[in-house]
Amino acid sequence: MAGEARIKKIRNIGIIAHIDAGKTTLTERILYYTGKIHRIGEVHEGQATMDYLPEEQERGITITSACTTCYWKGCEIHLIDTPGHVDFTIEVERSLRVLDGAIGVFCAVGGVEPQSETVWHQAERFRVPKMAFVNKMDRIGANFWGVVEQMREKLGARPVILTMPYGAEQDFKGVIDVVQEKLILWDEESLGEKFSYHPVPAEMEEEVQRVRKELLETIVEFDENAFEKYLADEPLSEEEIHGLIRKGTLALEIVPVFCGSALKNKGVQPLLDGIVRYMPSPLDVPPVKGVNPLTGREEERPPDEAAPLAALAFKVQMFEGRKMVYLRLYSGVLEVGKTVLNATQKKKEKVARLFLLHANKRTRLEKAGAGDIVAAMGLKHTVTGDTLCDPEHPILLEAIGAYEPVISIAVEPKTRAEEEKVEEALAKIAQEDPTFRVKVDADTGQRVISGMGELHLEVILERLRREFGLDLLVGRPQVVYRETITSEVEVTEVFDQTVGEERLAATVKLLVRPRERGAGNLVGAVLPEEKLRPEQKALLLETLEKALEASGPLGWPVTDVEVVLLDIDFPGGAWHEMAARAATVKALQRALSQAGPILLEPIMEVEVVCPSEFLGEVISDLNQRQGHVVNIEAREPVQVVRAEVPLSRLFGYSTALRSATQGRASFTMRFLRFDRPEDLKRA
Repeated sequence: MAGEARIKKIRNIGIIAHIDAGKTTLTERILYYTGKIHRIGEVHEGQATMDYLPEEQERGITITSACTTCYWKGCEIHLIDTPGHVDFTIEVERSLRVLDGAIGVFCAVGGVEPQSETVWHQAERFRVPKMAFVNKMDRIGANFWGVVEQMREKLGARPVILTMPYGAEQDFKGVIDVVQEKLILWDEESLGEKFSYHPVPAEMEEEVQRVRKELLETIVEFDENAFEKYLADEPLSEEEIHGLIRKGTLALEIVPVFCGSALKNKGVQPLLDGIVRYMPSPLDVPPVKGVNPLTGREEERPPDEAAPLAALAFKVQMFEGRKMVYLRLYSGVLEVGKTVLNATQKKKEKVARLFLLHANKRTRLEKAGAGDIVAAMGLKHTVTGDTLCDPEHPILLEAIGAYEPVISIAVEPKTRAEEEKVEEALAKIAQEDPTFRVKVDADTGQRVISGMGELHLEVILERLRREFGLDLLVGRPQVVYRETITSEVEVTEVFDQTVGEERLAATVKLLVRPRERGAGNLVGAVLPEEKLRPEQKALLLETLEKALEASGPLGWPVTDVEVVLLDIDFPGGAWHEMAARAATVKALQRALSQAGPILLEPIMEVEVVCPSEFLGEVISDLNQRQGHVVNIEAREPVQVVRAEVPLSRLFGYSTALRSATQGRASFTMRFLRFDRPEDLKRA
């Protein structure tokens, strides 16, 4: 297998977590200890290497997934620091799609927070092996064992502890390596670069023995010989233990857990060792599957440089006005100057330049091979989710799904002269960000931009100001609505028109009925086979899907509706595409308008963390916003309130919450489903 030794040493890893768990701080330490940077940049000072956008430095949060390459113990680690804010979920989604492993970072005080759950389950969906790092062990309220328990309860994970804390809060001194049974202490002078091993303190020997026994009991399950050895009380070597942990991690059976404090430079090197030891190389993950667009058959591409090229574009970014496409190479080799096929768009592309990435710095490459994550320039047509492949051996990989925006605002330039510039700038941002939409309202002629939340749109307006010099007039935020129906209706619709010399006629019978909230649309047909050929039936079902997405009788896209095509006839005797489509759309519109259409709005899942003394104020405020409190959990000294609240009532909530709790409460929200606010109490 060509390049196998090189590929075996590659680790494509993402750092995922809730906002403020310390992902970017941890990434900074990893870069420092691997010699990639020579000075640690702090997030709170706006100096973090990976948060290179001005918008990130100002807010102290990660907005865009930054990619970097570093080296540890002979391995090449491609590391992606993903955002923790729910508005930028797509950044996490598309990163996880191309990564082989993930590190979940949890705050020792906050534990498993809502966005941690979201990104963890995203990683589960992509079958990505995971490790966990319990960060901020130096903070007041740090509870390592509590976080491990939450991982079991909330994530359904099976944690195995590889480093456990020695001390906590202000007394956090170091970590104990459970496999080696050694205490590791870090040297403060060298910013944690130097560390030393010591015997386990006597008062902790018993606990370390218990944790090590649990670890061994869990991992011997993965190998028969090791299991027999363990039953016979024969000791397992360190190498055998590491091999078993790796086996369990790659099988998604266990999650190795490390702990430390990235800010205080403690606990990072054992995590790096864990990445090299337990995380998969591209050879350890199943070969990528795709469809041959010529034959329609499923094909596999092994992680081999000798195989035909298959690469996925997982991100597009404008860099100094030029388009840069981030690519994950699954097989083959990509060379500068070579022509490749964009199988998604059926267009040939030429790679002008290739780069190895380090945040916003780049190193020129002449070629890249299977397993690599690189950036390419010169790809004119390629967008997020497109497949690049060898023109002689085409393959189409699964695209990256996008999320539907939930909030929109009207924007317009201050002068007519800027009209074209605005259009161009918005088109560039839309190319980069699949969750950002731009459309011109047919009724008002206003340009409306839509996104995943207030912060998302705020950041885009900031970018337009900074990068494109455009200060736009902005309307008030508007909620993006959907509509659905409340009853079942069956209609028969006749379409009969003469166009020129030709008579277009078709009679369609269809049924519409409501589905459960959040179930989405379902389109089907129960027709006798002789009525339509398979391709004709597929065409009409696609027509129905598009008509539902366009708009219903209330003027919004339709959701949670089942449509069944029951019958179709052609008075003229022969199938006519235009007549069939026109009759189908007409029948659908009439059925929807008779089925009791109602408006649905985005309902958000809100989690508020507040000191116990403010619980009353928080709940009363949520009730005033038509919210429905789902549960309240006591996590001393704070209370965690989970509620479902209509998005339209949440504008300006952060300011209201701060003033009601003297600035001591925090909240996160994520889109849950489209529903009616009055139905929440009954949900």
